[in-house]
Amino acid sequence: MNGFTTKALHTGYKPNKEDGAIIPPLHLSSTFRFGNEGGFDYSRTINPTRIILEKTLAHLDGNTFGLAYSSGSAVLANIVALLKKEGKILFSSDAYGGTYRFIVNVAGNQGIKFKIVDLTDYVQTESILKIGGIKIIWVETPTNPLLKVVDISRLSKLAKKYKSILVVDNTFASPIIQQPAKLGADVVVYSTTKYINGHSDVIGGALTTSNKKLYTKLKFLQNAIGAILSPFDSWLTLRGLRTLELRMKRHIDNAEKIAAFLSKHKKIKKVYYPGLFIGEQKKIVAKQMKRPGGMLSIEIKEKYNVKKFLTSLKYFPLAESLGGVESLIDHPASMTHASIPKKEREKIGLSNSLLRISVGIENIEDLIADLRQALNKI
Repeated sequence: MNGFTTKALHTGYKPNKEDGAIIPPLHLSSTFRFGNEGGFDYSRTINPTRIILEKTLAHLDGNTFGLAYSSGSAVLANIVALLKKEGKILFSSDAYGGTYRFIVNVAGNQGIKFKIVDLTDYVQTESILKIGGIKIIWVETPTNPLLKVVDISRLSKLAKKYKSILVVDNTFASPIIQQPAKLGADVVVYSTTKYINGHSDVIGGALTTSNKKLYTKLKFLQNAIGAILSPFDSWLTLRGLRTLELRMKRHIDNAEKIAAFLSKHKKIKKVYYPGLFIGEQKKIVAKQMKRPGGMLSIEIKEKYNVKKFLTSLKYFPLAESLGGVESLIDHPASMTHASIPKKEREKIGLSNSLLRISVGIENIEDLIADLRQALNKI
């Protein structure tokens, strides 16, 4: 199997002789009779529906093993739980607010040491790694919400040099347009709430890896901590995954046109979108991403009313999350990134006029017309 959608449809499950069901069944049982052929015992530990999803996600990433969790935050918590007392985690200054919140305010309060750096600054990154103690490097690429891209293969070489585990959050890109494992990532992680499920009706997370030793440790933690994805949410995520390739094409087609429109608008100060990058960032996009993605951020010029713009939109409701079939707009400073102190937000360029747009699959003419009329009102 070479095609993405073929893999999504035919990995981990084949219709059995008994009933011939084409769609993977939903196994709601919490417990199983011992001695069964699949080795199932208790659903927190292993569930037939969840394991199909885990195998499928691993296959799509080009990895061997997969684990599914109750949220993307649960994935982060399980990975941080790998750290021993002397271990540290390094993560990006331009990171999802929930990542900052957990590492700094939860793990940090429990004694876990961390460092924050702009992971696109490879000289500064290596200077921190040289000091020693960094056991995990956690990187988003593209980042949330400034869409910076990090050279995964370059960071992978640094991680190996200093004996760190490289974890790549591939949520914004999805396995459709970026394959971090092929670029040297030890672990690939997702908030499956977003593009992978794609219908804004499931909270979930996942990781994939080909490192058996690492997988064994993470599987133990998944079972011990217990933040697993439920059978029904696993089944819904599998259903969403079947159309990921088709949906991503429309998301990206629409995002490219919206980015082009907004980049030329007189009331827009800046558009952050991988398809518009220049210089080194453009080279990295070309090297590791098949297409620029369905996410973009914009800054409205200071003299215009951001609140009026948001309330004037019809097809871009103000809401958290992203990657669903519907378009959404987010104000990071007061919503998804509010847990990051104001001084830190300003340092990385996350201003109060910054808006993050998750471009949906609606008719593109309708979306651009909506943005145009809202901008005309401010």
